[in-house]
Amino acid sequence: MTTTGTAPAAALRALHHDRRPGDPLILPNVWDAACARVFADAGFPALATPSAGLAATLGYEDGATPADEMFAAIARIVRAVDVPVTADVEAGYGLSAKELVGRLAEAGAVGCNLEDSDHATGALRDPREQADWLAAVRAEAGDALVINARIDTFLRGDPGLDAALERAHHYAAAGADCLYPILAPPEVLPELSAAAPLPLNALAKADGPAPHELGALGARRITFGGGLHRAAMTALAGVAARLRDGQHG
Repeated sequence: MTTTGTAPAAALRALHHDRRPGDPLILPNVWDAACARVFADAGFPALATPSAGLAATLGYEDGATPADEMFAAIARIVRAVDVPVTADVEAGYGLSAKELVGRLAEAGAVGCNLEDSDHATGALRDPREQADWLAAVRAEAGDALVINARIDTFLRGDPGLDAALERAHHYAAAGADCLYPILAPPEVLPELSAAAPLPLNALAKADGPAPHELGALGARRITFGGGLHRAAMTALAGVAARLRDGQHG
């Protein structure tokens, strides 16, 4: 892996541990260099990129961004700030583990989300096959990449804990650093976090519990998906409407 060393990944990895209940690691999802600087200047110790927010910024539907454009956008964000950046690279864009790790290193990202949905079929990947993929990424990256293994069982309509925890244990054994059971209901987080072998990433939604409340329920890492981008676009739509009506923005 082409990298400047493992220190930035080690710093990001350390932020996941020894968290007090109600004090999770909050990772704002940033979609361009300008907003990345805003959040870094506000004092956040690390940032994340959202596939949906970047896709919208680049003019694509979520899941349809070409890999070259995604990695170029991630690189621009990384260059703009001096804090670690972890990138949502969806299901890996069909790249080999070596290619994926190399592209992340070239972009300067020291972490990544990897989801276990098959984009070709829209179904969940076999957990053992996904674990093998994660293990290959870990082998290529060594300690220089923080792997957030996304678990899509709740997203795909399976509300049970057993399916999520089966994947959690496979992915932990494969070398993941964090587990992301996206759309897990807040009420299952205490039981899920107690049984999971790694720190949990929870998705904060505008109509759901606040980040500190999700932390109190057991999440150690909070991300926002495309939510911050949508909120910013809603605010911008208000500016546009006022300008249209001849008012100050």
